[in-house]
Amino acid sequence: MEKPYAFTASRPKHLLVFINPFGGKGQGKRIYERKVAPLFTLASITTEIIVTEHANHAKESLYELNIDKYDGIVCVGGDGMFSEVLHGLLGRTQRDAGVDQDQPRAALVPSPLRIGVIPAGSTDCVCYSTVGTSDAETSALHIVVGDSLSMDVSSVHHNGTLLRYSVSLLGYGFYGDIIKDSEKKRWMGLVRYDFSGLKTFLSHHCYEGTVSFLPAQHTVGSPRDRKPCRAGCFVCRQSKKQLEEAQKRSLYGLEGAEEVEEWKVICGQFLAINATNMSCACPRSPQGLSPAAHLGDGSSDLILIRKCSRFNFLRFLVRHTNQGDQFDFTFVEVYRVKKFQFVSKPAEDEDGSVRGRGKKRLGQLCSDRPPCCCAVSSSAWNCDGEVLSSPAIEVRVHCQLVRLFARGIEENSKQESHC
Repeated sequence: MEKPYAFTASRPKHLLVFINPFGGKGQGKRIYERKVAPLFTLASITTEIIVTEHANHAKESLYELNIDKYDGIVCVGGDGMFSEVLHGLLGRTQRDAGVDQDQPRAALVPSPLRIGVIPAGSTDCVCYSTVGTSDAETSALHIVVGDSLSMDVSSVHHNGTLLRYSVSLLGYGFYGDIIKDSEKKRWMGLVRYDFSGLKTFLSHHCYEGTVSFLPAQHTVGSPRDRKPCRAGCFVCRQSKKQLEEAQKRSLYGLEGAEEVEEWKVICGQFLAINATNMSCACPRSPQGLSPAAHLGDGSSDLILIRKCSRFNFLRFLVRHTNQGDQFDFTFVEVYRVKKFQFVSKPAEDEDGSVRGRGKKRLGQLCSDRPPCCCAVSSSAWNCDGEVLSSPAIEVRVHCQLVRLFARGIEENSKQESHC
């Protein structure tokens, strides 16, 4: 194994802390006061605490406060709380830099502030996939010592408008239907996800559409190489270096621009379309949706689950809970991409839309395919646990756009594949 790259730890002195008192099991405030605050006090870290009172409270605050006086932002809660802080910090950074984040091709500016994640949610996928555990004290110690981990962020656009940023899962079909149905059952609490998951599985809806993507040729890894992202990851470091070199060549006209790069096109009927920027591991799925996905390689793993029997789909889902190869099925395809678009059928929007551009690019290839026998219908996108109702989206991965107070998952087995 190559030695981890060297980095200079920068210990924070003054932090802005957001606490979600409602997320997960409603233990955020208690967890912070009992497990985290004492460690910050011992480390002589001063804090300003905001207990959020409503949705988007943290995001709105980050747009209004003077954030220059802080060394970092800490969010205490689940993945939803992290997403809210992420959107506020990135949005504020783009506004201050004069970058229009509604432009799909805009070069987004990374924030100089790191984000610390104190897990207090129901799944804590971001924390589990970047630290390897959902233990509050462990995350607090990463903040105290000033660890730094750069992470990719995907921007999701529709018709020239930014819908959301994503760091973990974008899911259409199965996972989109689950989150869409569970929103109607919030009164059930956390059990609503299990209920909606079972209902969605039994309904076995299939959706027709077209996926076009730009392969991540700069990355030195692949979704099936069984090399997970670990602390000091060689794949992330080398992939970023090669991506930067490719961008320089394009800038100086040594290579063709993205417009002439070769986009891959896949039309068909899908039970699920998933895009993961990280493994999406959690206690229920220790390996995650894509075990070899990397946090900072400037790419996303695009997973296509084609129409299959309910039994075969169950076999695929069960693989997420064990050590088996999740992609070893004839109806599953996985690609490492840096951009992708999805257009559901029917695609009858005007030519200026995502669908229109998709028709121009994909036209003849799709017309050669036989028509789908499924009923024309649409799912929704599950974007890091939030519903995106627009089925037609374009997604771009921004390499290492945000930094966390973390160092990545440490090697925990001699048998584990090395980065």
